[in-house]
Amino acid sequence: MSQPSEKALVPFVSVDNMMRLVHHIGVEQVLIDLTRYVEEDFRRWEQFDKTPRVASHSDVGVIELMPTSDGEAYGFKYVNGHPKNTAEGLQTVTAFGLLADVYTGYPVLLTEMTILTALRTAATSAMAAKYLAPKDTDTMAMIGNGAQSEFQSLAMKAIMGVKTVRLYDKDPAATAKCAANLAGSGLTVVSCSSPEEAIEGAHILTTCTADKQYATILSDNMVGAGVHINAIGGDCPGKTELAKGILERSDVFVEFPPQTRIEGEIQQMPEDFAVTELWQVITGAKQGRRDARQTTLFDSVGFAIEDFSALRYIRDKVAETSFHEDLDMLADPDDPRDLFGMLQRAKV
Repeated sequence: MSQPSEKALVPFVSVDNMMRLVHHIGVEQVLIDLTRYVEEDFRRWEQFDKTPRVASHSDVGVIELMPTSDGEAYGFKYVNGHPKNTAEGLQTVTAFGLLADVYTGYPVLLTEMTILTALRTAATSAMAAKYLAPKDTDTMAMIGNGAQSEFQSLAMKAIMGVKTVRLYDKDPAATAKCAANLAGSGLTVVSCSSPEEAIEGAHILTTCTADKQYATILSDNMVGAGVHINAIGGDCPGKTELAKGILERSDVFVEFPPQTRIEGEIQQMPEDFAVTELWQVITGAKQGRRDARQTTLFDSVGFAIEDFSALRYIRDKVAETSFHEDLDMLADPDDPRDLFGMLQRAKV
């Protein structure tokens, strides 16, 4: 971890600079890079502090802090989830994050993470599919065509070689939006009128809906053998997307079980319901996909290590570039014991 500058300024990546950085690198290249960073950190999973996110729930949404550290750097993300916001013209999810040097405790990066979270979530989904999806898969179903859908589709194209994405949302305007945004991406985009139509011929099924409720986006009889499901919409207690029967006949993979059992699809299941941690598959400690008939399910709720990976990536990419501004957010008196004197000397 680099030490703070002499002026103790902290690089800040605004929404505008994040968008400039992503376009400078290229969206698909960013997704490829982030997948690599997340995979690197999953391979050293045991080095990290791990705790379920700290959540404050209300009737209309949730506000969460997601902290972790590898002993050298410390990172956290602030994120909200308010499904009702869409109807009010607001984002369902917003976020910002910070990376700090463990040795000094000084922050070394502050950044928007609304866009960055969408990118890292898609990268994590693609990483899971890399280990769990059937080989030579070229078609995915994207059920739920909100803010995540384009990122998910492009990540599967960049990492998995997906060529066709079949879209469905209960709001046809959302599907039209996603299809328009993916025009010219190199993907064949098929807009569908039902979930059943969307999953026809698809071997990767991604569900990402926003409603904070127990829902059945995929019923048991809709899902055949041999598919891989990325269930990424469940992210809080009382919110699921899959019928219980799908879980009962799938091999289920998760990020951090203590968090997923509270927030993920497996909150429907008994406490002793067997799951495999994805990092164990990536390191070779456990088996992922065994055969073509196996149904695999990545029950993803997002975990702090993925945000840590994204923060590392942005720190590395913005260094020595113009894609940030320096913030004077650290009091740094000449004499560390004389904070009051620094205040007095600033008096006009």
